[in-house]
Amino acid sequence: MPASSALRFQIERSLEHRFPAALTPSPRTIREVAPTGIGEVDALLDGGLPVGAISELVGPESSGRTSLALSFVAQRTESEQVCAWVDADDTLDPESAAASGVALKRLLWVRCRNADREVKARPWTRLDQALRAADLLLQVGGFAAIVLDLGNVMPQHGNRIPLATWFRFRQAADRSRCCLVVLGKAAYARSSAAVTLECMPLREHNVGETVLRGFSYEAQRRRERFPQFSPGARKSPASTWSVSATWERERQA
Repeated sequence: MPASSALRFQIERSLEHRFPAALTPSPRTIREVAPTGIGEVDALLDGGLPVGAISELVGPESSGRTSLALSFVAQRTESEQVCAWVDADDTLDPESAAASGVALKRLLWVRCRNADREVKARPWTRLDQALRAADLLLQVGGFAAIVLDLGNVMPQHGNRIPLATWFRFRQAADRSRCCLVVLGKAAYARSSAAVTLECMPLREHNVGETVLRGFSYEAQRRRERFPQFSPGARKSPASTWSVSATWERERQA
């Protein structure tokens, strides 16, 4: 037996009553994920968004981030789980959510507004409301997924969110086994996020010059704290998917 192996064996034997297998690394485990309902994105993420963690969907307006989040919430509510949508700028369209398959009776919609609609308050006011609401919902527990929609928040305001806030959110999501999905123009959670997807628009699908049939989007992994273990497998760094317009889905049905 080599000298290093013998020394390790002696140390573990001396510590086995207090610290079993002190020098033996824990086996690598596959993190639990929840499907988004979009096959191309699920393949990119090895099954879906991580459970009990923060996922960020970032990109400009009309980049597909909201469509992706709605598809994910639809999957969770379809399995009779309760979700929440914390809307920092009160922009969620319930009709579009329902058309995407979201069961509205199992969705809590938190709408952040200015106290006085006639007075233009600073954007930080609504952002603070959204963060407080998300914090409360995470601490209460019982939600399979919480979407923190900061899509219209300017990056200079989103970057002011303290790292301690994201760390607290990460701990609460892990404890309650909740998927916290953050929508934004930029990545704000930084090291607290388990996955960051950058969404981008590709093209519109039209019939003639006036009828819109849908959109195509692309998603790229920008961060992954817990990559799934697939020996010998190399994943594509991006995926593309298409979303049909509401009236086109109704016509196909």
